[in-house]
Amino acid sequence: MDFDVYCDESHPDLLISQKSSARFIVIGSLWLKRDSRKNFKNEVDEFKKQYLVGGEIKWGKVSPSRLEFYKRLISWFFDKEHNLRFRAIVIDREKVNLLTYHDNDQELGFYKFYYQLLHHWITDFNCYHIFCDFKVNRKKDRLQTLKECLGNSNLSSSVPIVQAVRASESVLIQMADLLTGLVSAKYNHSCLSGSPKDMLIQKCEGYLEKPISATGAQENKFNVFEINLKGGWQ
Repeated sequence: MDFDVYCDESHPDLLISQKSSARFIVIGSLWLKRDSRKNFKNEVDEFKKQYLVGGEIKWGKVSPSRLEFYKRLISWFFDKEHNLRFRAIVIDREKVNLLTYHDNDQELGFYKFYYQLLHHWITDFNCYHIFCDFKVNRKKDRLQTLKECLGNSNLSSSVPIVQAVRASESVLIQMADLLTGLVSAKYNHSCLSGSPKDMLIQKCEGYLEKPISATGAQENKFNVFEINLKGGWQ
């Protein structure tokens, strides 16, 4: 079976900067059957028309005037049940050792975490087309290397594409941005109580019936992988 995966990230700069008040880096991914892509895009476009919303869908654009629109998107995501899935990896910057484990290269470390996000949801005998939000890399072959590593570690599956796409060109990357931003805001405590973003987090947690936090590996609707970087037994 063919799948599409749309990815975005929040606070990737934390691997090199200590200035931010945030502590956690989050990379998120939206997973769907490839033959569902057109219908899902059309449905989201219809919501934008219904709520008179223009421009990109972004966590950063959640506001009082757009709150009902963004609530509708959260409901839509959960209404799709297992036909539309989300997985995020959460990285505690205070526990990342770039010098020892990543050749003191923050970009290399970032894509190693990207690999961990994707690898564990790639299963045998399926084909995965992976689309990452465009970002400028110091080394131009990072996505090609990620593709090769995923292919080499998943020999019974196929990863023909790991491609950068600008969020403005993909409403599904925009949805990944929204859900990734939501997880990041929860972990980094960046929302004021009662604010539109806080209300959106509460909407999501209502569907989950629990606070947003690390999930077990078996959770396949809204999976949050809080990676353990301390070593030792899990």
